[in-house]
Amino acid sequence: MRIRTLLLLLLLVPALVAQDGSKQVVKMLKELGKDAGPQAADRVTPYLKDTDVEVRREAVTALVRLGGLNSLDPLVQATKDSDEEIQIRATDGLVNFYLPGYIEFGLTASLKRAGSSLKGKFTDTNDRIIPPYVQVREDVVRAIGAVARGGISDQSRANAARAVGVLRGRAALPDLAEALKSKKTPVIYESLVAIQKIGDPAAAGSFAFLLRDPDEKVQITAIETTGQLRNKDAAERLREVLGESKKIKVRRAALIALAKLPDPGNRPVYEQFILDRDDGLRGAAAEGFARLKNPEDAVRMVQMFNEEQKMNSRLSLAFAAVMLGKRDLAEMSPLQYLINTLNSVAWRGVAHAFLIELCREPDIRQAIYPTMHQRTKDEKIWLADIFARTYAADARPVLEKLSQDGETEVAQAGARAIRTLGLQQ
Repeated sequence: MRIRTLLLLLLLVPALVAQDGSKQVVKMLKELGKDAGPQAADRVTPYLKDTDVEVRREAVTALVRLGGLNSLDPLVQATKDSDEEIQIRATDGLVNFYLPGYIEFGLTASLKRAGSSLKGKFTDTNDRIIPPYVQVREDVVRAIGAVARGGISDQSRANAARAVGVLRGRAALPDLAEALKSKKTPVIYESLVAIQKIGDPAAAGSFAFLLRDPDEKVQITAIETTGQLRNKDAAERLREVLGESKKIKVRRAALIALAKLPDPGNRPVYEQFILDRDDGLRGAAAEGFARLKNPEDAVRMVQMFNEEQKMNSRLSLAFAAVMLGKRDLAEMSPLQYLINTLNSVAWRGVAHAFLIELCREPDIRQAIYPTMHQRTKDEKIWLADIFARTYAADARPVLEKLSQDGETEVAQAGARAIRTLGLQQ
């Protein structure tokens, strides 16, 4: 009996020694993670190949904390690990390099382990995206795309798909197309949003089959993305969804998407809903009339704007009125109303999108430029981004003046906008 006990102890000792050694390595990596020195990442990298998963997890955590250019190659390497947590942390770390602070809001921030189970929660909003002037290494995009396509878990795949969208990773579009074939809603949803953020019309055909998906969240996102990518080939299916669906959110999304596909053949549809009792449908129809650009619709859109009580549809009617020719900046004018809405936290996103589209028209920009000195801080900040996204050369003098504004936030917005504007000049 004593011999058997001794033999058992002899077998256990190496394992105990190894376990103790791993704890020491983990402790050492935690300390290294606090070191901001340029060589620290090189010291951590070898531990990404350790046989102990706890060591590898701590190594990738240390690399994320260290950040910097030296962390990119090892984090790309870590995305190929067979551990779910390591894939997630490496993915978020790569995004954090290009969008500082992301690690505090990404999936990593909520990760909790209960035994062998790893749980995390995505934030409700998925609107983070790198500025247009930030260039991402293609091998980084491809590494994250590979996780979206075939990561170790649905959670790591969905997280990678979200990351591709944040980075505007066009090189990963084939991976997102494969991810869309997943039967897991989070993976499909995050892939659709990523495609929407990338904004490449060539990707529109990859998700057409989802326009009738039984999951409402997926269906609506597929419809929204179809409109965003201006996929005219899907117009007939959108009309069918609009006519057949009993769900008001689906019908709104379908009509908004149709409104982004200007075609005189859609006029009867817009006429059908312009007086609907639902303000979302009324607003979507107004957007449709706006993009048809028929001057004969102008008087009606202005009148309806003046009479409308609901904020949602009133913004859409303001957009329509300006698009159809109402371009003065009188106190209660549609254009002034849209600009004033940039001060509203709840609605500025809607006004921002409309104004980007409107300010592609030179005469609308020229109407706004002379009034910039009297704008509020929020209006200046948001208009700077709007002018930059028109990529119009005539915006540069205005943006240069904003970059010298006495308000620090306005000056910073002006400087960012100049960098964005420079992409197309």
